Amino acid sequence: MSRPKLFREINFKPGITYFKPQGVPLCLLKEVEITTEELEALRLKNLKNLNQNQAAQLMKTSQSTFQRILASAYQKITLALIKGSAIKITK
Repeated sequence: MSRPKLFREINFKPGITYFKPQGVPLCLLKEVEITTEELEALRLKNLKNLNQNQAAQLMKTSQSTFQRILASAYQKITLALIKGSAIKITK
């Protein structure tokens, strides 16, 4: 049995939840799913320029968990950009 997912504070709700390469029909694209948790980590680290400890405190999680969330987000976005996949933001 897996451990239940803990609540993480997310203070951002994206207005747009889907991105795709221009000029490619959606039916031909694979999707990469980014969670709102991962998007919040990217926002705090890259747009707010917070260090990992500050960002982790705002999300009410540990620094090591914040690092894992951030690494997952970077990996997914990199994959989407390199492979030309669509990005879907999910809860």
